[in-house]
Amino acid sequence: MPQGARGGKSFGKALTERLEVPGAPGIEVLVRRSARARRLSLRVGRADGRVTLSLPARMPLARARDFVAEQAGWIARQVAAAPAPRVARVGAILPLLGADVPVVEGPGRSARWTGEAIAVPDDARAGPRIKALLQTMARTHLIPAVDRYAEAIDRVPSKVTLRDTRSRWGSCSSRGDLMFSWRLIMAPPDVLAYVAAHEVAHLVHMDHSARFWAQVAALMPDYAPRRDWLRSHGAALHAIDFAAS
Repeated sequence: MPQGARGGKSFGKALTERLEVPGAPGIEVLVRRSARARRLSLRVGRADGRVTLSLPARMPLARARDFVAEQAGWIARQVAAAPAPRVARVGAILPLLGADVPVVEGPGRSARWTGEAIAVPDDARAGPRIKALLQTMARTHLIPAVDRYAEAIDRVPSKVTLRDTRSRWGSCSSRGDLMFSWRLIMAPPDVLAYVAAHEVAHLVHMDHSARFWAQVAALMPDYAPRRDWLRSHGAALHAIDFAAS
């Protein structure tokens, strides 16, 4: 990875300029000036391939153009590696519990899991309805996993919440509050269980020391392939769009 360039999620603040990437038609870099930036910082969204560049407030835009040209090859490779976006709607194929399942038109006002397909009304709110279903299913699967691993180490988390985070699949606060991404319900069940075990282990060790990983291994001896699955496939789960159409 080139100096000054990082993979990561893209900025959410106002973007002020757009630059083309030399030799990479169709790829744009969104530039924003930042009073806090001390150097050029290039990021490519892991889930959507969007490229952003943070530019120090007093640095000439020409320097940004030169930097983008210097990193053109790296940018193109990172964008090419980003998963293709998918929209949650009737007719789509979505991952659920590690399997690809169809989204079909169904009756009623909400989405439901039939055991073979996600059934949802075919309208502009299909995406949010599917999201609500997955959030409910995520809690149904995560809470028992957390309880099982917490009981094994004789700890009780303060609370468990679900969010749509892009930088992490779970977290544990100093108060013992556990947070998980509801998108874990789209991963294989043993991957979801690994993240539950990982965060529960933080109730004992609030770091990633050797002792922490030994605790994870005590809870789930074969955790490594599950961790590797998330590293390889996690971005594709983040690339699924559940917004209303």
